[in-house]
Order: sequence, then structure tokens, then C-alpha cells
Amino acid sequence: MTKVLIIEDDNIFGDMLSLYLTEEQYEVTRVPSAGEGLRALQEFAPNVVLLDLMLPDTEGINACAMLRGFTTIPIIVISAETKVSERILSLSEGADDYLCKPFSMQELKARIEAVLRRTNMQSAVIAPPAAPNADEWTLVLDMARRLLICNGNEIETTFSEFEIIKLLYHNPGKVFSREELINAIRGIDSYINERAIDVHITNLRKKIEQNPKEPQYIKTVWGVGYKYIKK
Repeated sequence: MTKVLIIEDDNIFGDMLSLYLTEEQYEVTRVPSAGEGLRALQEFAPNVVLLDLMLPDTEGINACAMLRGFTTIPIIVISAETKVSERILSLSEGADDYLCKPFSMQELKARIEAVLRRTNMQSAVIAPPAAPNADEWTLVLDMARRLLICNGNEIETTFSEFEIIKLLYHNPGKVFSREELINAIRGIDSYINERAIDVHITNLRKKIEQNPKEPQYIKTVWGVGYKYIKK
């Protein structure tokens, strides 16, 4: 059964979410603060998190960024804040989707199912065919654990970062426009813009490139988008 963690301090709204999702055959836990949410990540082990940004213990703190520091599972922000700047910030800080209150429960379910489809675990580990030399740069995608293994070092990524590098890695040399990357990680109905894609690419370069300012593997194709160079 799919497990959903709701981090929401509004009791009425939180109970409404819990009741609806329970009736839709999800296993649900709701907590009213970010601190309790972090504990629930360990104890409840959810498949997806629904996160309200306005929490009693996160004043002046980006709750999404804080949560993302502890988990790579999908985070859907549910917020009354409708400013574009807040949406962009949340997506840049690791959110995988953003819903503005009020929203329909049917749309929420569709968004949950969409992010879960993109987190289907696969048992295969995709690796270069030949054993590399000690001084050779290597990148392996561990699909089961959703990890990058760069030069033997395990590197955790956000959900969106992993989806981007997975698409680029499996299509070496192919140029993907920002719009194609947006559609690949969000779906055409979810909110994200090209700036958020650029932020994810920057973060990926910091994690796998020897010199992120002069990338050798995730290349910018000016005026178009990005491609992955397999060496």
C-alpha cells in the first residue's frame, strides 16, 4: 500500500486530506510540524510527502529544503501561497510538484500518482560495459536506490535531479530542450519553468563534474538546452 506523509498544521484541512486519501486506499500519517515530519520520515517511511510550507516551527526556514536534506522521496508542496516566486523557490529547493490551495482532491490524487509513476524502482544497475582504470571518470546509475555513483562515490540527488540525469545518461549526445526536460520530470500539467531546470543542472554539475564551471559531461547547447557526453 502506498504510504503518504502529510505535514500540515491546519487540523481541518489536514483531516480532510487524510480522510480522502485513506478512502482512496493510501496509508496515511499526518503530523503538524516539520520536526515531527522528519521523525515520521524515519518511522513511517512514506512513499511521498505532502508538505505545507507555513508550519509553526519553520519561520524563516524553507521547509522543503530542510526536508530534502534528509530524503530523496517525492515532495509535493501544498500551499496557500500563490506567488510565482514562491513556487520557483520551492521547486529549486527540491520540491517535485506544487499545488496551490484550494485544489481538487482528484487533482491531488493525479499528482501523487504521477510522481509515483516516475519513482518506479528498477532492479538493474546501469554501468559502463568495461572496467575503468583507476584514474578514469565513471558514472553509474543505481536505479534501485536512485543513487549516482561517480568515481565509486555514492551521491544522493533530489527526485528531479535523478530524473534529469537518467534521461540524459540514457541518451548520450542527444540534445534535450528545457521544455523536454520539464515534461520529462513534471508532466505537462505540473508547474515548473526553465529557470528551475537550470538550477537542477547546476546542482548536478556540482555533484559529478570535476570543475562545474567548465563541465565536461553535462554540456550546455546554447539556445537549445543540454546534452550528456559519454566518454
